[in-house]
Amino acid sequence: MAECLNMLNVDKYILSALEEDINNEDITTCAILQNKVIGQAELIAKEEGTIAGLSIFKRVFQILGNVGIEFYFKDGDFVKKGCIIGKITGDMRNILSGERTALNFLQRMSGIATTTRKYSDKLQDLKAKVLDTRKTTPNMRAFEKYAVKMGGGYNHRFNLSDGVLIKDNHIGAAGSIKEAVERVRKYNSFVRKIEVEVENLNMVKEALEEKVDIIMLDNMSIGEIKEAVSLIREKATIEVSGNVSLDNIRDIGETGVDYISIGALTHSSPILDLSIKNLKQI
Repeated sequence: MAECLNMLNVDKYILSALEEDINNEDITTCAILQNKVIGQAELIAKEEGTIAGLSIFKRVFQILGNVGIEFYFKDGDFVKKGCIIGKITGDMRNILSGERTALNFLQRMSGIATTTRKYSDKLQDLKAKVLDTRKTTPNMRAFEKYAVKMGGGYNHRFNLSDGVLIKDNHIGAAGSIKEAVERVRKYNSFVRKIEVEVENLNMVKEALEEKVDIIMLDNMSIGEIKEAVSLIREKATIEVSGNVSLDNIRDIGETGVDYISIGALTHSSPILDLSIKNLKQI
């Protein structure tokens, strides 16, 4: 897949993670290897899944220095249990000191990509697309949203400056959908799309009266979603959010909605079990 991460923006997070783990020095490695020794290790998949984050894995070792990596797969690829994903060659001290930080990024991102792929596959022949949310790990958003794309999903807004989304508490603060939308239109440029979160059919009708661009159906039943779709038709883009699972996402997609957002992609995905093994001097 052609998606990429801006490495200039992520280096500070990688450095922070390395500082968290190494702090002053790796006292175990420094005791065992007091001089530079060239070695080689394998990056191995201990379970099947979708890989994401190889460039971040590699960058950890680039920052530490004197380590090169050859990958046999690319981000977005499916790997089977036991696959050798790549070989790591270089200063054994830096391989040992960097392995946990590198794996933490790669396992987390690959876990998200793997979960996203499971959801995306359920919608394979439908127009509905899987979206992520802002329910991300602090300081990991760029990594996690990239992983969603590697799993076949799509990104919702990255931050509060990225798009207008009028939620229930915004409506409460303004007093009504009408008032909230009017204030947003007055404050923002006309090029900004406006999305409104609604919880029932009456709110759908209110949002339609204000001619908003996107209507998010929050925590609605399949029956309610179908009714909402028939009301909205082509008047707005339709997003569904809340209580989405692998068991019901297909049913939601078949109602004709455009997007289905799933917070669990980033806040509840288990890691993909990967390991650096067989380190030896060469």
